[in-house]
Amino acid sequence: MQAYKLMITMSGTVLAVLLTGCSSTPYLDSHFGESVDMIKAQQTINPQASQNMDPVAGIDGKAGQEAMGRYYDSFKTPPSTKDILTIDVLGGGSGSSK
Repeated sequence: MQAYKLMITMSGTVLAVLLTGCSSTPYLDSHFGESVDMIKAQQTINPQASQNMDPVAGIDGKAGQEAMGRYYDSFKTPPSTKDILTIDVLGGGSGSSK
């Protein structure tokens, strides 16, 4: 009989814990997404930037095209690694012996 009461109590406790996960949180739900909106607003320099219909001034088309061409070409070949300082942390070293 004692084991039966313990089983009922344990089942009730497990059921109560599982049902708490199904409960709604109206306060949290009503504020869902506010932090994302706040962070986006804090990172936006000019919220009305899309309303500016003036073209970009200061660079002509030929110079812009050449700059973009060099930018795209920089990804075609990997950068040279000949000037990179390498530090051996595992002790493989130079192979010199005493």
